[in-house]
Amino acid sequence: MTITATEISTGATTRAARAEVATTAETAGPRPSFLPLIVDVAVPVGSYYLLKNGFGMSTMAALGWSSVVPAVRTVWSVVNERRVNALAALILFVNVVGLALSLVAGDPRLMLAKDSAVSSTIGIGVLVSVRLGRPMMTQGMKPFLVKGDAARAAAWDRLAAGSEAFRKAERTFSLVWGTVLLSECVAKAVGAYTLPIDTMVWLGTVVTIASMVLAFLLSGRFAVVPMQKMLEHELAAETGPRG
Repeated sequence: MTITATEISTGATTRAARAEVATTAETAGPRPSFLPLIVDVAVPVGSYYLLKNGFGMSTMAALGWSSVVPAVRTVWSVVNERRVNALAALILFVNVVGLALSLVAGDPRLMLAKDSAVSSTIGIGVLVSVRLGRPMMTQGMKPFLVKGDAARAAAWDRLAAGSEAFRKAERTFSLVWGTVLLSECVAKAVGAYTLPIDTMVWLGTVVTIASMVLAFLLSGRFAVVPMQKMLEHELAAETGPRG
């Protein structure tokens, strides 16, 4: 009886431990997939605004210091992974453009218009990546759909290789973001030279927020939702009964 009880206790403990490990893996699995997006985009962009608005640095100094992470990431990807990290390289390029434009001093309207150069540079870069057949915004969208799951990642790869509808939705996601960002640039540039400066100071922020919301809604409706459905169908077909 003692041996039987011990075996039962041991078996229950083992199953509980396995369940705990599985639960932990499911919970922790998706987290690493978000790291590239955070490091490549959120850190440099967030550090720029923190240094400029939080610590009172000049635009040039804030751009310079916030360029460190994308510069290191770009060099590291070339040397270690033997490929170019598109998002990190683009953010670095945007910062370099911003530094160059910051050297142009004097006209407050020009300084307002300068901010739209960030959106235009990113927008053009995204649209060019679609033209080249390598939609740049996929790097930011894929982790949200794959969720760090190996089966979902495999389904994504199969669809990307064999489904034109899936690839079209992938391109649409980048096209929406590239077009919205470029349109935001045009709107802010026009406003900088046609509206009172005091008005454009706050209106520029409103335009940016509205553009982001519009991009999220459109890209979700015409790209993310269709791709998610195709992923679910692919997973169901892969795990379903085979004749």
